[in-house]
Amino acid sequence: MSKKIVLISCVSQKLSHRAKAKDLYVSTLFKLNLKYGNSLKPDAIYILSAEHGLLSLDQMIDPYERTLNNMRAPDIKEWANKVLSQLKEVTSLKGDAFTFLAGEKYRRYLLPHLSNTEIPLKGLPIGKQLKHLKELTA
Repeated sequence: MSKKIVLISCVSQKLSHRAKAKDLYVSTLFKLNLKYGNSLKPDAIYILSAEHGLLSLDQMIDPYERTLNNMRAPDIKEWANKVLSQLKEVTSLKGDAFTFLAGEKYRRYLLPHLSNTEIPLKGLPIGKQLKHLKELTA
């Protein structure tokens, strides 16, 4: 039976100390994505971390500065390959349904390897994403 998986991208705003991944990221966008992700009643939610690849919500991590936004395409591809191998350990790339709450840079090299994907906020600038997420989670 196929599982529902939500993938949320990391954000630059973080606590200044070690914490569970779900608590480390403190931006409004991340918190609303997590709230919306939970409302979808998924089997699992993972964070797409520029530093660590795939993170479970309860994984303890230290703050970091790495972002995909200033990485070159070959480095992002390498990151995506790492994430895909991590995903293979916990999901079925072809059988499960993936909902991306993540920007284009985080999705680009993952999407071709996943059969069943949804991108509810695709194409929306951050301000519109925030507005839409607030409505969806109200």
